[in-house]
Amino acid sequence: MDTKLTLKLSKRTIENAKMYAKWKNVSLSKLVESYLSMLADPKELETTPLVKSLSGVVKLPPEFDAKKAYKKHLAEKYSK
Repeated sequence: MDTKLTLKLSKRTIENAKMYAKWKNVSLSKLVESYLSMLADPKELETTPLVKSLSGVVKLPPEFDAKKAYKKHLAEKYSK
């Protein structure tokens, strides 16, 4: 059973959302419903074909510390 929901958003946000929905060939209501469903159940997130194709592209050594590498990157980026 569908229920009506009233939202208060900026005019620009609504216009952009309508354009996006039209571009995706879906109603704005369906777009909002899909987004809210995804937030309620993150398991519904679908991995896109692009992401699937990139999985496993980079091979890192077992001892690689991602947090340490990111901290180093930030230190270098903002030390200039």
